[in-house]
Amino acid sequence: MTANTDQYLIEQVKLGDTRAFATLVERYKDYVFTIVVRVLKVREEAEEVAQDTFIKAFESLDTFRGESKFSSWLYSIAYRKALDRVRKNKRQQTTDLLEEITEGDAGRIDNALQLMESTERKEKIRQSIMQLPEIDATLITLYYFEDQSVKEIAQVTNLSEDNIKIKLYRSRKKLFTLLEGYIQPKIVE
Repeated sequence: MTANTDQYLIEQVKLGDTRAFATLVERYKDYVFTIVVRVLKVREEAEEVAQDTFIKAFESLDTFRGESKFSSWLYSIAYRKALDRVRKNKRQQTTDLLEEITEGDAGRIDNALQLMESTERKEKIRQSIMQLPEIDATLITLYYFEDQSVKEIAQVTNLSEDNIKIKLYRSRKKLFTLLEGYIQPKIVE
């Protein structure tokens, strides 16, 4: 077993080497933060929940059986911690913007995306993802940005694989609707 694998580092932590856990934190901190911020939509809260995620992972490392990848196990903790925070704050869920967008509105928007630089495009995509409901934003992030398989996402979210496929399809449609005005405004006949 090489010294760089997650499993090796986990074994080292179990033997009392906390520096090995610091390596795991460094390896996964950006991914955990991305998942949490997609759910919470508030950077400060996301930073706190990301820290709580690693504390929980450290305290629960003995329960990690290695049946899934460590990253999936960690993402599952992050996802649940973020949902717990949403419930704790009793925040209303993000409004579905699909109802607010009409064909006429989309037709009046200039084709702004073609004029934006690459960084502006990425920012617009990020903002649009942040407008999605928590579960949609999380699924899009895990599948497209974290390259998680449907099976791995099922382990993280406790949803069935079929349910994830359906939700991913619907999430993509919602995201496309949010981005549609920037990509190519509809032509009004």
